[in-house]
Order: sequence, then structure tokens, then C-alpha cells
Amino acid sequence: MSIRYVLGRLLFFFVVVWAGITLIFFLPRLAPGRDPVRERLGMMAAMGGMNAENVERLAQAYEAKFGLDLPLWQQYLNYMSDIARFNLGYSLAKFPTRVIDIIGPALPWTISLLTVATVMAFLLGSLLGGLIAWDGAPPILRFLLPPLFTFSAIPYYLLGLILIYLFAFKLKWFPLTGGSQILTMPSVSFSYLLELIYHSILPALSIVLASIGFWALSMRGMMITVEGEDYVTLAEAKGLPSGRVFLWYAMRNALLPQTTALALS
Repeated sequence: MSIRYVLGRLLFFFVVVWAGITLIFFLPRLAPGRDPVRERLGMMAAMGGMNAENVERLAQAYEAKFGLDLPLWQQYLNYMSDIARFNLGYSLAKFPTRVIDIIGPALPWTISLLTVATVMAFLLGSLLGGLIAWDGAPPILRFLLPPLFTFSAIPYYLLGLILIYLFAFKLKWFPLTGGSQILTMPSVSFSYLLELIYHSILPALSIVLASIGFWALSMRGMMITVEGEDYVTLAEAKGLPSGRVFLWYAMRNALLPQTTALALS
């Protein structure tokens, strides 16, 4: 792999990031009839306490505070400068709280949940995909493909709402919200760990169900390719047990591109 190739990929990465950030900036500002400041103040006025004149005066003060009264090109330069310094500004919904102060407390929970759920989906999906493609696997496993693909087509947040409604709201098997019980102090203890796991089952399950089909399908394709390789044929000709051929010869080699896809995800 040459240095030129690496630099080219890095340049492409930064161009994609820049294009995404630019779209995020321009689309809301160029959308017709959309003014988030006045929408927010209108909601506050609907609850009472402000008339139309006060709303307009406060909207102008907000626009001056956030720099929304400046020309669009100047807003864009200020926006890119703030992004480069990881300054995400203030939240309109929870002003004067800064956006970073809202994201910060939730970030460890999000990273932990996504990491565990993604690894679980990868392991289960790869194993199921390998078994579905393997000739010696139980035929009943092939009936798992349609439901796995169905779950993969449903967004994980929608699956989460369905799971919450069924298992938390109706059956009351799991909690509706939170990462732990109210008034529970975080501690390094087995009981607190069990409580965290209990509260994370439903959100993790929604991510696993939405992702497992992708890993199963890609692993199935790799296993079908690997099964025809000479080293698998040689292992079978030597009379090795089917389980050993599956794990040590087929799965180990099919997992290489799967692991690359996991790193990219």
C-alpha cells in the first residue's frame, strides 16, 4: 500500500466529512418557511406569558446572539470555525445549556450500548450465516433467513418502540426508561452491573435484531465461497470431523472480510 493511496483515501475522507457538514448547515437554512427560533418561541408563547410583540423582540435578540442575522456566507465561516474547535454552540431547546453539555453525559452510555450490541450482532450473525451456508448444519436454520431479513429492513429505533410497547408497557418485564433505577448511585459492584444489563436489554436487542441479518447474509456469501476452496476439500478428505472443518478451516477464513466490515462499521 503506497503513501499516495493512503493520502488519497484520507483526502477523500475529509472531503466527505466537509460535504456532510456543509449540507447540514445549508439545508435547514435554505428550506422554505422554516425558522427554528420563532418556532420555539411560538411554542413558548402558546403556553402563555408572551404576546406577539415580545416574541418578535426576543426572536431578534436570539438571532443576534446566535449570529443568525449575519449574511449566509459569514454564518457558514463561523459555523465551520466552531466545528473545527468542537464548539457546538448553545441548544435552542434548552438554552442557555451548551450542546456539548447535553451530549457529554449521554455519550458513554451510547458508546457502551452500541459497542456491545454491534459485537453481539456480529458474533451471532456470523455464526448463523456460517451455519446456514454449511452443508452439515440442521436444515431448520435455513428458515431463519426470512425473519432475519425482515428485521434488517426495520429501523432499530422503530424496533425499539415495538419492544418497549410489548415488553415494558404491556408485559412490564423491563423498564420503560433509564440506565438504572431512580436514585441508584453508580458503583463498582455486581448488583449495579446486573441493573445496567437489565436496563440495556431492550435497546441492545433492537440494535442486534436490526443488524444481525446483514452479518448473517454476508457471512453466508463468504462461506459459500470458502466451501469450494482446496484446503476445505483437503480437510474433508483427511476425514476430519465436520465441526472442526467448519470452525478451523471454513469459519476462520470467512471471518477475515467480516472483521474488516466490523471495523468499518
